[in-house]
Amino acid sequence: MDMRRFLPNTCTAANLFFGMCSILSTYEGDFFYGSIFILFALVADGWDGRIARAFGVASEFGKEMDSLCDLGSFGIAPAFLAYVFCLHNFGTFGQVAAIIFAMCGMWRLARFNVSTGVVHGYFMGLAIPAGGCIVATTTMLFIAMNIHPENFGMVYPITIIIVAYLMISHVHYPNFKGDGAEKIYLASKIFAAVMFATIIFFTVDFPVQGILTAIFSTYAVFGIVNSLLTLMNREV
Repeated sequence: MDMRRFLPNTCTAANLFFGMCSILSTYEGDFFYGSIFILFALVADGWDGRIARAFGVASEFGKEMDSLCDLGSFGIAPAFLAYVFCLHNFGTFGQVAAIIFAMCGMWRLARFNVSTGVVHGYFMGLAIPAGGCIVATTTMLFIAMNIHPENFGMVYPITIIIVAYLMISHVHYPNFKGDGAEKIYLASKIFAAVMFATIIFFTVDFPVQGILTAIFSTYAVFGIVNSLLTLMNREV
C-alpha cells in the first residue's frame, strides 16, 4: 500500500464520512451534530489537498473524488439540514430552496474543475465549503439563541437561495494566498471588520457559534463588496 496516496485519500473519504454523519444526525432531529459534522468535513477537506501536494501525489482521481465528497458534505448535507431545520415550514417554496442550494453546489464544483487553468488568484463564486458552513454555523447559532427562523417570514429561505446563487455567481472571492491577483480594497476590509464585530457583539453570550457564523457570513458578504468596488473603479 502506498501510504503517500492512502493518507490524502483517507482524508477525502473522511470528508464524505462526516457529510453522511451530518445527514443521519439531521434525520434523527439532532441539528447540532448535523451542523458540527459539516464543520468536521471542512477540516478533512482542508487536509486532503495539502497532504497530497506535500507528498507530490496530487492526481485527477483525487480531484474528482474530492468534488464528489464536497457535493455530499457541503451541498446535499447542508440543504437537507436547512430543510429539516426550517425550510419545511415553507411548503413547496422551502423544497425548491433546498433543491436550488444542492444544485448550485453541484454547478459550482463542476465549474471550478473546468476553470482551474483559467481562474488564478481568486475564487469565482463562493466556494461550496463556505456555502455549506454558512448553513451549518447559522443553524448552530439559532439553536444556541433559541431562535426560530420561520418566525421571520421568508427571510430564511430567501437567504438560502442568495447563498446558493453566490456559489454560481461571478463574484470574485480572494484566495488570500498573497499572489496579488485579486486586489483587496481598504473599504472592503473596514466593512468586513465592522460586520464581523457587529455579529460578535450581538452573539457575545455564544462566542463559539458567534465567531464561526461571523467568519463565514462576513467572507460571503466581503466578496460582494470587494467585487462591487472593483467594478466601480473599472468604470471610473
